[in-house]
Amino acid sequence: MNSSEFPQWQPRPEDLTDSNIARLMAELGFADYDDLYRFSIEHPDKYWRVVNRFCGIVWSRDYDQYIDTSRGIEFPRWFVGGELNWVDTVLRWADHPDTANRPAIIAEREQIPAVTVTYAELRKRVRDFAAGLARQGIRRGDRVGLLSENGLEANVALLGISYLGAIVVPLFSGFGVDAIVARLGSCEARTLIASTGFSRRGQFVDARAIVETARQQLPSLEFIIWKHSPEGPDLQAGDISYADIASANGDSLESARMSPDDPFMVIYTSGTTGKPKGPVHTHGGFPLKMAHDSQLHFDVRMGDVFCWPADMGWVAGPLVSTSALLNGATLVCYDGAPDFPDWTRMGRLIEKYKVTVYGASPTLIRGYATHAADALSRDLSSIRLLITAGEAIDPAHFKWFEEHFGRGTCPVINVTGGTEATCALLSSVVVKPIAAASFNTASPSVATDVVDDLGNTLIGSIGELSIRAPFVGMTQSFWLDDERYLESYWRTSPGQWIHGDLALHDAEGFFYILGRSDDTIKVAGKRLGPAEVEEILLSLDSVSEAAAIGVMDQAKGQRLIVFVIPTPEWKGTEAELERLIKDHVAERMGKPFRPSRVYAMKELPKTRSLKVMRRLIRNVYMDQRLGDLSALGNPSAIDELKGVLEAEKGQ
Repeated sequence: MNSSEFPQWQPRPEDLTDSNIARLMAELGFADYDDLYRFSIEHPDKYWRVVNRFCGIVWSRDYDQYIDTSRGIEFPRWFVGGELNWVDTVLRWADHPDTANRPAIIAEREQIPAVTVTYAELRKRVRDFAAGLARQGIRRGDRVGLLSENGLEANVALLGISYLGAIVVPLFSGFGVDAIVARLGSCEARTLIASTGFSRRGQFVDARAIVETARQQLPSLEFIIWKHSPEGPDLQAGDISYADIASANGDSLESARMSPDDPFMVIYTSGTTGKPKGPVHTHGGFPLKMAHDSQLHFDVRMGDVFCWPADMGWVAGPLVSTSALLNGATLVCYDGAPDFPDWTRMGRLIEKYKVTVYGASPTLIRGYATHAADALSRDLSSIRLLITAGEAIDPAHFKWFEEHFGRGTCPVINVTGGTEATCALLSSVVVKPIAAASFNTASPSVATDVVDDLGNTLIGSIGELSIRAPFVGMTQSFWLDDERYLESYWRTSPGQWIHGDLALHDAEGFFYILGRSDDTIKVAGKRLGPAEVEEILLSLDSVSEAAAIGVMDQAKGQRLIVFVIPTPEWKGTEAELERLIKDHVAERMGKPFRPSRVYAMKELPKTRSLKVMRRLIRNVYMDQRLGDLSALGNPSAIDELKGVLEAEKGQ
């Protein structure tokens, strides 16, 4: 990672005295940040006792013990003996004199006027919605799907489901039928809250037909609550409407009393093999980690205006919501294309609401840089801090974001974690210099390391990102699948959580992420498992075998490339097959996952046990070193692959 050609960002005087991390250091009696980090690793029980108070976490019963590892470090119990509902920490701001009548959520969509609710109004809406769910028969522990554009209703639903003690299952608003069925079917969701549609680039996207088709394949799904979109058709006779659910009176409804280990969310993520994984997050895990990270890494404070456009169906959605709402900040949501009607859209939003903390994916930052005249044409001077996450970012675009959106003085806080980890494994703090594209620290209380194949620490060499101890915010497990959870993280190097990222920890103390060490694909920051795509491809009568890979792309970070072996019955042309496959994947998985290229092959490289070697395909495609070929069972497949790619270059 060549970041040395760019000057490091240096802390401002106010960062060293007024930031949240500076105040926590002072409270703990540390003048040096590295001493605080070391304390958090060596004495996590004492650290989290102070953090709970510092972050204002609301407990209905205090805990007796920080952690219980009697089931093993892979299955810790947190804050033993305590009782809380994480939503209480959000709703406390309705009683605070400085925030009760301040905007909690401002929701803006492409073509609809913004809606604003205060913290006092948010409490009323959350309680009413929870009461409406209870009236509908939703009970503690029930799984409730949430497929909605990120706005007021989605955030009220997230909070209301948790307030009631039920479990939210967020879904990406662009998912196709198979993706919805796989996730809701796995956890046997009883109900689904679904938007009828949304606008993208001025066109209404009708989501109802996809949801209705999925419903036919979900025997556990008892009913759907429809959130009507004003841009689309009216609800149908017999529909259960979001508005009706939200009209219940919940003034007397108290939040459910939950154990710290009680789940509030199952949020699915794709891996390299099998069905999507269902990380389970609890009341005493994800929200506490988010309160911690949003204060110490993102420096979010009461009164801030926080904007980081994200879909509620990915972990970034709940992450963004909790970052703002747990801290008494104003959450600015935007649902729509960030460049519609042009690239001034986000700048106008920042200017209008005087956003102080702004987040953007590397993909979006690259778009801004390409369209700088429009992207920078508005007043961005309200910004105090910038965030980027979701995929690796190159130093040049990292520095561009800092210099142009941040005027060269605002820090860019890079963060990496994952759906299974809540938020930061690595990030930055504003009391230390930040090198371009780097992370200047592991997150406090997370014993993050870079290790070799034997689990030994590496400095200055590329290795696997590892966590050497349980940490608050780690998934409780995968939904009803402990074995897959253990296989995914704990079995590569016993006693360590191996995260699946290639990383570098340099001699100056900076960390860098260099990509996934497995075959997971990220298209515009959205994580996708190749096995999930291949299953869709193999449902076609025209495809007998398939392999999906992700390759680097300047615009999207990665793009999806597909290799297939047609069945003997297929009599069409390669162009017709490519069109068929692209349309099929877009329909079944969602348009964002439409393959950029499809190759018809006679054979695919496989191991001797007949496992398709995706990494080898990717290396050939990217013209990279092939590495060890000892497991390859059919070398002729490599020759064919090279021939096909060479022929394409020569056209």
